[in-house]
Amino acid sequence: MSRRVSLPSADELFRPTAPDGAAGNGSRPEPAAAAAPAPATPADDADDEDSGGKRRPSGRVRHDEKMTVYITSDELMDLEHARLMLRRSHGLAVDRGRVVREAIAIALADFEQNGDDSVIVQRLREK
Repeated sequence: MSRRVSLPSADELFRPTAPDGAAGNGSRPEPAAAAAPAPATPADDADDEDSGGKRRPSGRVRHDEKMTVYITSDELMDLEHARLMLRRSHGLAVDRGRVVREAIAIALADFEQNGDDSVIVQRLREK
C-alpha cells in the first residue's frame, strides 16, 4: 500500500462555495466558464484607443503574451530611477513593466500620428 497522502487540488480548495446571491442553497457553480474572459473582438481592439484616437497601454491587467528585451545595465538603472521618481515626485507606485508598456504606447501613438516625423523614426534613423 502506498504511503503517499492524497490531497485535494488547489481548484478544489479554493473553489467558490456558493454562487453570488445564492448562499447556502447547495448548488455548485459552473466551473470556470463564468470567469473565463470573452474572446477578443474587433470592437475590443477599438477600446484600446480613447476618443482622441490615441493608443492606450494595457495597464495593470493579466497579460497573456510575454516578450524578453535585453537592455544594458545603464538602461536598467535609468528605468529604475524613472520608476522611483514617479513614486517619489508623483505618488505613482508602478512597476518597471508598466513604465515600459506606457512608453511603448506613447511611441506607437506618436508613430501612428506623425509617421516619418515621429520620434521613433528619427531615433532609429540615427543609429
